[in-house]
Amino acid sequence: MPTVLEGQLSAAGLRVAIVASRFNALVVEPLIAGALDAITRTGGSGDAVTIVRCPGAWELPQVVRWVLARGGFDAVIALGAVIRGATPHFDYVAGEAAKGVAAAAAGSDVPVVFGVLTTDTIEQALERAGCKAGNKGFDAAMAAIELASLRGRLASGA
Repeated sequence: MPTVLEGQLSAAGLRVAIVASRFNALVVEPLIAGALDAITRTGGSGDAVTIVRCPGAWELPQVVRWVLARGGFDAVIALGAVIRGATPHFDYVAGEAAKGVAAAAAGSDVPVVFGVLTTDTIEQALERAGCKAGNKGFDAAMAAIELASLRGRLASGA
């Protein structure tokens, strides 16, 4: 039989940073609420969560790097929303936010989860922030919790 290592969905004792953009707050605030809900539902404490605000999705990668450099967190969740407009601005912001957060994650042992919505319309964004399509902030937090647990298991030699 193969050995299977998986993370557990328990946030008990985890220290989590949520880096959230203020731009598109109508969408981002429910994402934050969803992430906090996931953390508390899985045994985590709201007191162990630090929310770090930045202007927009473009700034998320830099702030995620700062949070990682500060240390003291078991996981970092990047939350934001980039909604397509009539110009190519969407492509630049969405792509660079994704690449930048991915680069920060690749350079760190701390799990970093990308919870930035990239949608064509505000309606699609709202659907993914707690309406028809669930809450992607909740989903991002669940991924972060599982990864932090898996990291701990691997570090302990499990």
